[in-house]
Amino acid sequence: MHFSAFSRRIPMAGHNKWSQIKHKKAKEDSKRGKAFTKLIKEITVSARTGGGDPGHNAHLRQLIEKAKEINMPKENVDRGIKRGTGELPGVHYEHMRYEGYGPHGVAIIVDALTDNKNRTVANLRRIFSENNGNLGESGTVSWMFTLYGVVRVSTTGNSDDDLLEKLIDYDIHDITQEDGIFSIVCEHKSLAAVKNELIKHGIAVESAELEWIAKDTMELDDTASDTVISLLSALDDHDDVQHVYTNLN
Repeated sequence: MHFSAFSRRIPMAGHNKWSQIKHKKAKEDSKRGKAFTKLIKEITVSARTGGGDPGHNAHLRQLIEKAKEINMPKENVDRGIKRGTGELPGVHYEHMRYEGYGPHGVAIIVDALTDNKNRTVANLRRIFSENNGNLGESGTVSWMFTLYGVVRVSTTGNSDDDLLEKLIDYDIHDITQEDGIFSIVCEHKSLAAVKNELIKHGIAVESAELEWIAKDTMELDDTASDTVISLLSALDDHDDVQHVYTNLN
């Protein structure tokens, strides 16, 4: 069995207020088409850096599956790939990671794709400042986080014991339950394999993402927590921002 790490409960993204809000926002954004815009950027960059053939580009393959999950039209995906491979003209996006502190010393990581680094960093610095936070240098808070794979499935018809049994051959670090969703935390290199194993057993996967999870989390009262959530939401709403991670519990 490979559950040695499972006994050491890690702070889980599915156990905090921001995770709940972000999950709901993602569903709303997909309805509004905003999720399309952000995902197309990722597809374009992935095709540019790893090639446009999903058979030889695992990351692109994962993004295409994600596009299907949010009902993105195939022609949108194809255009994004062709922009990345140079078959169609397009904007050159660059991946950037920003780090900083929010109110009450909460640590924040922001992943972005931008065609103008100066514009993006200026905008993010303003958002941090307006919400009583501070944008820091690279490495400011990333040492507080570990990169994991996180697969989410519905609790309907599933139990954590059943999931563990089906994933017995994988290093599963944690399984948590919240709002009708199981969040399964695994080694980041095992993300695709864990997702495919669940699908093989007929389990519908809601999402499968690489996420920065805090080694230790911060507890704040509701009033203080809401001030941090305001900053996180403002960052997440920025067009260049792809993902926002925090150690707020």
